[in-house]
Amino acid sequence: MFHGEEEKLRVAFGERPVRIWGWWWRRRYRFADWFYAIALWPWIIVFTLAPDVGLVGLTAPLTGLLDGSAAWPLQVVALGLAGFVFPTATAGTILFRRTRPHWLLTAAAIMIFLFGNPIPIAIALYSYAAWFSDRKKLASWTLVMVIGPPVAYSFTTGTVFMTVSVWIVFIALPLTAGLWVGTRRQLIENLKERAERLEREQHLMADRAISAERTRIAREMHDVVAHRVSLMVLHAGGLEVSATDDRTIETAGLIRSTGREALSELREILGVLRDDPASEAPTAPQPVLSDLARLISDWRAAGMAIDWRTTGSPRALPAQLERTAFRTVQEALTNAGKHAPGGAVVVRMDYGDDDLEIAVTNEPPGPVTGPRPEPPPSSGYGLAGLRERVALAGGSLSAGPYPDGGWQVRAILPVGAHVPEETGDDAGDPHDTDR
Repeated sequence: MFHGEEEKLRVAFGERPVRIWGWWWRRRYRFADWFYAIALWPWIIVFTLAPDVGLVGLTAPLTGLLDGSAAWPLQVVALGLAGFVFPTATAGTILFRRTRPHWLLTAAAIMIFLFGNPIPIAIALYSYAAWFSDRKKLASWTLVMVIGPPVAYSFTTGTVFMTVSVWIVFIALPLTAGLWVGTRRQLIENLKERAERLEREQHLMADRAISAERTRIAREMHDVVAHRVSLMVLHAGGLEVSATDDRTIETAGLIRSTGREALSELREILGVLRDDPASEAPTAPQPVLSDLARLISDWRAAGMAIDWRTTGSPRALPAQLERTAFRTVQEALTNAGKHAPGGAVVVRMDYGDDDLEIAVTNEPPGPVTGPRPEPPPSSGYGLAGLRERVALAGGSLSAGPYPDGGWQVRAILPVGAHVPEETGDDAGDPHDTDR
């Protein structure tokens, strides 16, 4: 049964009927073997003893054993062999028609030559033609079966009529049907194999395209981002050494250390994108809520006025949920630093019984003496990536402006929700933290 058909049945009838149907479908040929064996067994007996409880074929001279002229022990033995042993053994070989076809073919040849019984010939030739592709053996066995009727019926009247009838009804028609079924089965199997091969090739082509695209992205990130960040770190280091006032030295040191951390994480990500066997997903501890103090301290050192408030009952939460909460605060602070420089920021975290609420609110940009510096370039993917991250955690995110020009980012994360673990927490996130 094809996978698509099974899915349709599961939708239409439910799981249990589909399991029963699938169990039967996988064993349908075995059921067919038993059906043929049981259904043909009485007919094999009838055709062996007919006509008039006599014998036909090479055993025809022994008919006297059954007509009462012989002693009763011989009659019992002859009747048992002809009416039970040979037919039952022949019917038993039908159960192995798909695994041991020569057993059934041999039994059919014995039955036609000894008793003139054509029933086994039909099922034997049909089964071999339908299930096996060796046409030379099929032709050889067909020739044996064709020779059988004239030899068997040479001891009876109406030899020509009976022989031609057996050739047409029990040899030609079953053989034609078996060849058609076998050819159709082979065609379907070839088509399925071709479809599976095409699907595998499609997957390989997709994997190659993904690998090539990842390599291109890694190359572009290295050529553009890594070089620019390296240049920024070098300039910050030079400024830290040459500056004379403490404020400038502190700011340059912060820029240099932040840039070095970014370069370290970027190298790990580039190794993953390039499928470097020596590189693995970033194994450094991913930031959680305990790292918020360092994050807020860095932003305060950069000149941002942050009011950090925590309410409720602080406690340890699932690692993935804490990472999501940390990234929410990080994104909101980055947006505030970009779009509202000089504005005060309030970070509020409320530990509830069932959820964790994070709200980061910034005031409008503060007054600036002199020309306002040009804001960093924005792509607009920051909040989109954050919304996807929060959705994966089973929470909700809202972000929007206040009437006075301020902005708020608010996330609600369910504490009890099952959050799937990720590999490489930041490897697949948009690093551009823009609104």
